[in-house]
Amino acid sequence: MSRNPYVRPMSKTTWYLRNGRFRIYALREVTCLLVGFYAFLSIFALRALWQGADSWNAFLASQQSTPMVVFHAFALVYFFIYQTVGWFQLAPKAMPLMMGEKKVAASTIVLGHYLVWALVSLFLLWFVGVI
Repeated sequence: MSRNPYVRPMSKTTWYLRNGRFRIYALREVTCLLVGFYAFLSIFALRALWQGADSWNAFLASQQSTPMVVFHAFALVYFFIYQTVGWFQLAPKAMPLMMGEKKVAASTIVLGHYLVWALVSLFLLWFVGVI
């Protein structure tokens, strides 16, 4: 037996790009950066609110600039679409349902989640007066 076993060479910075599952996992983990950004944004918003109306209005104006609107739109799509699709695909594995002796199909569980998501979204849009 060799004292130095073979160690496959692997890049220390791009190893996750070789496998599609690793890429998807890495994209999902990038969410922590967006959560951190919004945590700091909330702190700055509270500080602006504490400093008075002029500071608060300046903060609101900065959030209405084109780069911030684009960033917020990107974050919204990333959070709600990418993360929701991932979690809904995971739901049948995390919550297997049985109807009597038969297991409910995974596609039925996923479609049920999408249906409830659509209904809640429509209700919220109606509630705030968009629809």
